[in-house]
Amino acid sequence: MTHPSLPTTMSGVQLSGHGGLETLNYRTDLKVPSPGPNQVLIRVGAAAINNTDINTRIGWYSKSVTQATDAGGRHGFEALASQDASWAGQPLSFPRIQGADCCGRIVAVGEGVAPQRLGQRVLVRPLQSPLHAVTDDHPDCITWGSECDGAFAQFALCRASEAYRVNSRLSDAELAAIPCAYSTAENMLHRANLGAGERVLITGASGGVGSAAIELARRRNARVWAVSQPNKHASLLAMGVERVFSRDSDLLAEVGPESVQVVIDLVAGNHTATLMELLCRGGRYAIAGAIAGPLVQLDMRTLYLKDLSLLGCTVQPRVVFENLLDYLERDELSPQIAGRFPLSQIRQAQQVFLQKRHVGKLILEPHGPQAGSGPLPE
Repeated sequence: MTHPSLPTTMSGVQLSGHGGLETLNYRTDLKVPSPGPNQVLIRVGAAAINNTDINTRIGWYSKSVTQATDAGGRHGFEALASQDASWAGQPLSFPRIQGADCCGRIVAVGEGVAPQRLGQRVLVRPLQSPLHAVTDDHPDCITWGSECDGAFAQFALCRASEAYRVNSRLSDAELAAIPCAYSTAENMLHRANLGAGERVLITGASGGVGSAAIELARRRNARVWAVSQPNKHASLLAMGVERVFSRDSDLLAEVGPESVQVVIDLVAGNHTATLMELLCRGGRYAIAGAIAGPLVQLDMRTLYLKDLSLLGCTVQPRVVFENLLDYLERDELSPQIAGRFPLSQIRQAQQVFLQKRHVGKLILEPHGPQAGSGPLPE
């Protein structure tokens, strides 16, 4: 069943291969896909840019790459990445429509999906069980917009079970800032079991995941410290952070060892060993990014003599995303929007993203600026 005014063609951005910005091709002649069994078609109101978009484009997920994400230059790591440059460790198929963040409305449903879902405003869960998985307890995952097409188009297909109805006063642009960043942050806090009164240190705190982690950690009544560039300190303090440190700070000298219970690390690189020293005995170190470099040195005695827990955070139990929807319905989240771009300007938007001068999320609007950006009556 489809909406009667559904077009046959759409605009979207196809990734043609691993490489620089020239691999992002904006087209206006793409076919609007039709939902298969247990699928829905979503009119995308807004999408957002994430580190994973860049990492996938330049081929950084390949195990053959050992450098920071900014080392790929204009042409990325495509010569190394043809065999394992996806979340699943498999070659990607091209062309691919990226985009892990999506807020929109269901405009068509496939066989097995209740027709009452037509018109629903939805958020798509970005970290999903593999397409072949029967249950949600599968140890692997895929990213919507990586192993299958995503939200960088006017319309997108999604499994009906991964499109969640959302009731919120927030605009589509604000809601599109939620799925990837907030689910990553909530999953890390969930895995680390951050509790009220505990002190948590968040690296990369001004980005989408970092700013989400600040908000979600404060929601748990934790005490938040953050690491970021000096020109962003004022913005982070305004978000309720107790202390902000520069990336080049000597944290051991400034705050002393064993000063935090939890580390939320989105950066890795040369400071990883120091972050371990900052943890109290029994502390928890959760990591979901390595943009400063994937290979690090650790003194394993620090890990086991202090009884630390080292938590790699990728696969997300469904309850993590469901918790976010509960927070939204209780009006407890205020995502930070750093800028909005029409989808046709994706190359410019990614250039701004890579400059890392913003706080919060950069939003892409496939139907033009502010089109469909507000909540509509059901």
